[in-house]
Amino acid sequence: EVKLVESGGGLVQPGGSLRLSCAASGFPFNHYAMSWVRQAPGKEIEWLSVLDESGQRSYYSESVKGRFTMSRDNAKNTLYLQLNNLKTEDTAMYYCGKGPQPFVVTKLVPRERGQGTQVTVSQ
Repeated sequence: EVKLVESGGGLVQPGGSLRLSCAASGFPFNHYAMSWVRQAPGKEIEWLSVLDESGQRSYYSESVKGRFTMSRDNAKNTLYLQLNNLKTEDTAMYYCGKGPQPFVVTKLVPRERGQGTQVTVSQ
């Protein structure tokens, strides 16, 4: 059974930083690209970024490029998202997701996602 557990969210002021983590289990983590997506209240899910299985190739949406950075530790089956220079519009529930097939990188909202971690950016 695929299990993805996000953590690290919280309340932060504009301009602040957070690091989100995603603990993965139930599948060969080092074979799959992983993504981050988010959903703000009343809005559709937004794809943010994808990192290939090796951690070498990454792609970001224009809304977060230059501010957010993905990384992974395959030895720990853990994915990370570093969020810098946060803005109020970054407030959302953040989810990690598993790629659809081994060794395939897609810029799509993954079907298999965790339960999410809330990020709130406010004064």
